[in-house]
Amino acid sequence: MDWIRLTKSGKDLTGLKGRLIEVTEDELAKHNKKEDCWICIRGFVYNVTPYMEYHPGGEDELMKAAGADGTDLFDQVHRWVNYESMLKECLVGRMAVKPVAAPKVLVEISSTLSEEKKHLNGMLPEKKALGASAKDLTPSYDWFQTDSLITIVIYTKQKDMNADLVIVDCQDKRLRGEIILGDHSYLVEVDLYHAVQEDMAVNIAEKVGKVEIILKKKDNIHWKMLGQPLESHNTLSKRMDRGLFYRKCELVSKTEVTHDTRLFCLMLPKSTHLHVPTGQHVYLKQIIAGTEVVKPYTPVLPFLPLDFKEPPCHDGACIYLMIKIYSCGLFTQALDHLQIGDYISVSNPEGNFKKSQVRTSEDLFLLAAGTGFTPMVKLLNFALTEVSCLRTVKLIFFNKTEDDILWRNQLEQLALRDERFEVQFILSQPTKDWVGKQGKISSSLLSEFVKRSRKDSKVLICICGPTPFTEQGVQYLKDLGYSQEEIHTFTA
Repeated sequence: MDWIRLTKSGKDLTGLKGRLIEVTEDELAKHNKKEDCWICIRGFVYNVTPYMEYHPGGEDELMKAAGADGTDLFDQVHRWVNYESMLKECLVGRMAVKPVAAPKVLVEISSTLSEEKKHLNGMLPEKKALGASAKDLTPSYDWFQTDSLITIVIYTKQKDMNADLVIVDCQDKRLRGEIILGDHSYLVEVDLYHAVQEDMAVNIAEKVGKVEIILKKKDNIHWKMLGQPLESHNTLSKRMDRGLFYRKCELVSKTEVTHDTRLFCLMLPKSTHLHVPTGQHVYLKQIIAGTEVVKPYTPVLPFLPLDFKEPPCHDGACIYLMIKIYSCGLFTQALDHLQIGDYISVSNPEGNFKKSQVRTSEDLFLLAAGTGFTPMVKLLNFALTEVSCLRTVKLIFFNKTEDDILWRNQLEQLALRDERFEVQFILSQPTKDWVGKQGKISSSLLSEFVKRSRKDSKVLICICGPTPFTEQGVQYLKDLGYSQEEIHTFTA
């Protein structure tokens, strides 16, 4: 809030009295000190000097990109932050564009002019292909219609296609269908020729990799074309280059988990098909005091069902988020004040966790601190229901007090029900009545609880919590002889 107030104070935060300039690489390089720091992100240059003391990661993090292009560093750490909104009063100007050779320009223009002709038969423009060797694996699409339906067919050319890898949104005649292909994604994105109804169907032929998006026409009229292709239509790109896509979700319930933690249930629009894969997170976006604020959260199950039957709303229609409300937290306070029926923007899923890491393990250890427990919920469900080779699944759960323990009863019941599962609660500020373990994460605690079931068993250790907890935990595990390949950190 202090930063937002400063940006709205009218104070000159650029040092240029409102002028926008074109910045050369040489000029950018001159501004590389804490008291005079410019950074370039995606071609725009910002004077971040006044932001130094407000940056949550501290001055040293910002200084890594001082006087240079910080786009890659920004994307690695927190590409979900809307820097344009946060730093709009610090904008110095654009980077000077280097001259481009004429032949390349002509190729680009030619390719752009022919793109509209190509979109109907699903060909991928040459400039957006991954190279000759990858062309055969590049998805394509087609569409057809009946009197009442429009069907878009995407041929992914992938054998193991599933619902987690398909994200479809239809908002105000804008159709966006994204197919996740490892680190890349294929996108079909058009402004539809005519209006369609809200309800939409997505069919996936998993073995052949065919995806059908079925839309109901609002009026039974013949469409001359699918629609106007948008800029990223029919492209295969790195997921990191896509940018985040949001849809508005309705808050349908909010229940108390502990004294300061709530379980929010958000319902996706009827015209959205989205499943959040195990181990991945989404971003929530709110406008607070005129500024766009974004935070990452990992969806959970609504409870830990002992028979592991999915609850009725967990078919992709709802997203459950377990969120701790901080008394001085700008974002979580705004979340807690949402009323049933209010809307909030939810992004596409992100994250680098792969289920195959669990499928090849015999011992699974989950180290969680506070709401770092949230990535472990779906992971527990998956491990105990779908991974037969696991010998042990152990949760070491760190909290301050007994009142802070999330889903304690459910976890204890689960441990009684499944002999492979064990939970260990560790408190840093226990009362005198506490008879369990106490302390903070340490090498001695980990050496006591994280042990292979046999000498050469394959181990996966997942860890999530505040940054110091995670960093210390990883170091302790490495000191105990566990390799980087055996450790997965959940960070957003």
